Amino acid sequence: MRTSLLLGALVLVGATTACSSNETYTLYRNGVASDSLRIHVATFDADEEDDKNYNHDNCEQARELFQLHPNQLSRFWCEKGHYRKKAPKP
Repeated sequence: MRTSLLLGALVLVGATTACSSNETYTLYRNGVASDSLRIHVATFDADEEDDKNYNHDNCEQARELFQLHPNQLSRFWCEKGHYRKKAPKP
């Protein structure tokens, strides 16, 4: 019984992941006093089937709006994927 429930859950998770046609993007900012900080601002992970760049475009638009704020000392940027404490290695 447990095995069939576990297999059913795995199939559902796999089906949900397979249906996702959009890449996830995360918006970060650095700290005012330290450029090495990675502070999570927002994650864009909508599943918009009509627009493959939906999450990327929304992340970039939010980044631009935050960056344009008067007296803004932080730097904002978008990265592909979910939030990570450390930057991906180049």
